[in-house]
Amino acid sequence: MTVIDPDTQAAWVPGAERSADTDTDDDYTEDSTDEMPLSTRLSIADTLTLGNATCGFMAVYFTTTGVLIPHLTGSEDGGMARHSAATAVVLMLMASIFDLFDGLVARKLRSSAMGAELDNLSDLISFGLAPAYFVVVWGMVANDAHQRVSVVAAIVVLLAVVLRLARFSCVTVRSGVFQGMPGPFGALTVISIVLLELPFVPTALAIVGVAWLMVSRVEYPKPRGRLAVAMLCWIVLSMGLLAAWAFDAPGGELLLQTGCALQVVLGAVIPLFATARRVNSFRDNRREARAAAQG
Repeated sequence: MTVIDPDTQAAWVPGAERSADTDTDDDYTEDSTDEMPLSTRLSIADTLTLGNATCGFMAVYFTTTGVLIPHLTGSEDGGMARHSAATAVVLMLMASIFDLFDGLVARKLRSSAMGAELDNLSDLISFGLAPAYFVVVWGMVANDAHQRVSVVAAIVVLLAVVLRLARFSCVTVRSGVFQGMPGPFGALTVISIVLLELPFVPTALAIVGVAWLMVSRVEYPKPRGRLAVAMLCWIVLSMGLLAAWAFDAPGGELLLQTGCALQVVLGAVIPLFATARRVNSFRDNRREARAAAQG
């Protein structure tokens, strides 16, 4: 098997370390143990990606132990459930920070051959499984929710993330954009819809709508430069709003509802702007083609 170093473009072939003047197998064994294959080395970016996966798993843990189990055992405490739900969402926000920085670090430093695969698997846990599980638990604990319908909505979210990640691995799009709503943005939007505590039917429909946007062909800008800084600031602000809500600070619930509403509005407005820009670009191209044909 041949492995290509993404930076040096040099090929590594098993056994290539053995030099022409090697006399014994003992020398080769000693050298090969000192030099690990490129495909098994973890880079700094990979470590951040593993942090992403860990945060996603811990979000599922806190949702289970702090919200679901107390509800099922009849020992539900409103304050503890609120703290656990806020902790789970904060962990998903931390996962998005890890996801943001592992890409930045990978572009600045050398990334390993496992980087892309690790990133997809971690995103599936943090932005697919964790928010989908949050929706399932919401369907079990909310007063007006229908459990089976919420499970269907959660499956739709999970499958949308799976399909989006699979498409991302095999489809090439123009530089600087994502095709479909990015996983972290989609997960945060789904969680915001649940935390708004709207009636069940609009909530379920909105969740399915976000899932559709994740597999759509709508183009979203990649978080680079000022956009990355703005995204990071928004995530930190969201953490602060969750903390205020969890500790029942004055106006904390209103602040959280406002933040969730802004997140949902952003999730709806960005596709509209992207679609309008695409339509205008299409019209401009047609005008240029007509002008060229007439000339």
